[in-house]
Formats: sequence, structure tokens, C-alpha cells
Amino acid sequence: MFQRIILFIAIAFSAMAQEASLSSKLDRAAEAYQKNRRFMGSVLVAKGDKVIHEKGYGLANIEWNVPNSPVTKFRLGSITKQFTATAILQLQEQGKLKVTDLACKYVDDCPDKWKAVTIHQLLSHTSGIPSYTEIPGFFTPKTARIPLSPVEIVMLTKDKPMEFQPGEGWKYDNSGYVFLGAIIEKASGEKYADYLEKHIFAPLDMNDSGYDVTSKILPNRASGYEPSGPTSFKNADYLDMSLPHAAGSLYSTARDLYRWDRALYTDKVLSKESREKMFTVVSRNYAYGWMVAPMFNHKQIGHGGGINGFSTQISRFPDDDAVVIVLSNNMAGNPGALARDLAATLFGEKVTLPGEEKIVSVDSKVLDRHVGTYDVGPMKITVTNETGHLMIQPTNQPKFEALPLSETQFTVRQVGATLNFVVGPDGRAAELKLTQGGQTMSGKRVN
Repeated sequence: MFQRIILFIAIAFSAMAQEASLSSKLDRAAEAYQKNRRFMGSVLVAKGDKVIHEKGYGLANIEWNVPNSPVTKFRLGSITKQFTATAILQLQEQGKLKVTDLACKYVDDCPDKWKAVTIHQLLSHTSGIPSYTEIPGFFTPKTARIPLSPVEIVMLTKDKPMEFQPGEGWKYDNSGYVFLGAIIEKASGEKYADYLEKHIFAPLDMNDSGYDVTSKILPNRASGYEPSGPTSFKNADYLDMSLPHAAGSLYSTARDLYRWDRALYTDKVLSKESREKMFTVVSRNYAYGWMVAPMFNHKQIGHGGGINGFSTQISRFPDDDAVVIVLSNNMAGNPGALARDLAATLFGEKVTLPGEEKIVSVDSKVLDRHVGTYDVGPMKITVTNETGHLMIQPTNQPKFEALPLSETQFTVRQVGATLNFVVGPDGRAAELKLTQGGQTMSGKRVN
């Protein structure tokens, strides 16, 4: 009997030691991002009902020297979309709509070219409706301060040509999710914010989550920042929170999102049938408000977010009953890359953390071959050689040093990006490939 008790105690202590060791490794990973990529925010890693690691890093408010913590409130950006998708599926369960319904049934004065669009296509980014966030100059300080209703936002692109015919392509579309917000209000008879509070947040005791309203006094609210140079920050530009609406308006904490994760294994907010629908890929690894793509050979259901001053990531691993949550109040905080390294640490994968890359010496004349301006995705990146240091400057952003991993591959630690220069026949770089947050964009040199 006593031997059995001693054995149980030994097993318990061994498990506690393993947990402490894993928490220490996770902390080391997050601290590497804080030191080398200027991450600040909150991290939570859990498996089942056990939180393995939760901690705040850096400052929630730089001016007042207030630290981040697991209960700091952050804007979520596009993590909002999974809550919007949940609300739509709840309304379908209530018999108030069907995802096969034509979207224009719920919004007046739709242009004829939108009449074939379904709610399903809005949820899966397959509607072809152009996104208002791609309107040139939309997020200038002047426009970003003007409040609009959901329908007014949706109609901003009514005169633009369709990206493709409904259901025949895929393109990430914030207009589509604001459209869903308008549909939620029409079908439920409640404001979007009120609906989520009543039907999702309150039932799950997510008392630190909601629709962000700038004028509201919100305890533990983080201030949002963006880099203003290699070692400095500035306050993020103001954004009226009516503008992201059902595409990106919510705030939450790491602990509340863990409550959300746990609820998605139950019928508390959605039936099993609706949850399976929400997690079923439609196109390009996108389901309803979630990306479904494996990570380290583990099934992953996740989503990231980015909004003025904030960047976020939630990665759920349902087969492992595990979740990684990273919320940052630095717009360039690289939560996707940090979440990936935290997941790798959790699953025992080999990880090369920021600051551990092997930096090499490259002759200044070799660096000269990469100098120029490159069209990469939505921005131009200017590359210069400043006394043997390769510097990059994306459009309307500060300069950052790119440290050489080889003659053609470089790392930009502050923003968590890797640069690969593709050399042309003349020995000079003809193309630049930029990898950041698990995504790669490429562009040709234009001068």
C-alpha cells in the first residue's frame, strides 16, 4: 500500500517536472521574440484542461510602463471572423437563415452583379465582392476617423468590378465579413455587438471580450504600437472601430480565448454539425472564419489578425487537444511566427529561435548586387547598402537591417521576415522573395 502511494507521488512529481521544463522552454521561445523581434503581448499554451504556460511580455502601455499580462485586452483583428461565422451558424440553427440563402435577401439595394452571392460564399471568401480595405487611401488618418454603418461599408465597392464570378475563385475579403455582420443584425434584430455578447461571450463567461469602442473606459486595455525605427515605437494611427465591424472589431484576452477554445469541443455555442461545417475547408485551406492547414504533421485550425497597433494568432490542434494563443500590441509583433515556434516546442520539434540564426559575413560588393527597388505584393521594398549593412525599407515604413544568413538569404529580426534574393544572368538580384508569418510574397526588381 505504502509502495503504491510512493509510486503515485513519484509519478506526480515527474509530471510536474516535465510540465515545468516545457513551460521554461516556451518562455525561452517567447523571450527570444521579445528580445530579437520586439514582441510584446500575451502568450498562452494549453493542452486539454491544463494551461502549460501563460505570461505577458513587454508593455501594455509604454508611456506609463504598464506590463502586459494574461488578462490584458488586445484588439483581435481578423480573429473576429470566427465569431462572426459562429453567429451565422447559430442563426441557421435558430431557423432565421440558411447559409445557402442569397446574401442580398438581407440587404437592400444590392447591385445586380451581387445578386447571385450566397452567405456560404461570404463566409468562405468565394463571393468575388471586392474588399473595401483595398480601396487606395481608405486607411488614411482622415478616412479612418469617419464612422460608417455596416451597409455603408459594404456598399463602398458596389461600383467596382467583381474579382471573379461568385463561387468561381477565392480572395480574402473583408467586405464579405462586414456583409455578414449586416446579415446578423437583420436576421436577429440585434446589433452585432449585442448579439455576440448575448449568445457567445456571456454563455461562455468570456467577460473580458467584446466589441471595441474607443470612447469606452476599458480596464486593462493595451495601447497599440508600430515600429518607428529599429529600436523605437510610435502610437498606432487612430481607427474608428465601426470600420472593421464583423471583419475585425473585437477585443479579448489570452485567457478568454482559451475559454473559447475549450467551448469549441462542446455544444455550448454550436452543435457538432455546425462546428464540423465551420471547420470544413471550402477553398485555399479556408473554411468559415478559420484556416485549416497542418503544422508539423498535426492538424491545425487557426487564424491570425492584424489591425492598427495589434497583431494576433490562435492555433488550435484538435487531435492533440492543444491550443497556442499569441496576442501582441505591436503591429509588427509576428504572432504567427511565434505561435509556430511555440507549437514546435510543444510537439518536441527542432526550433531555431530569433537570435540563434548563424549570421555570416558578406563582402560589401556582394551586397551591392541586391540594391534596388522591388515590387513585392502590395508594397515596394527599397534595398540599400549602407557601409556594408544591407538595409530594407518597405513603403511608408522605417528602415531595418537585413542580416546575412548567406550571400542571397537574409533575416530581418525586428519584423520576423526572411529575404531571399534570386540572382539573374548578370549576377545581380532580379527578384526578391519575402517570407513572413508563414507566407511568401515575391516581386521583381523595378530599377
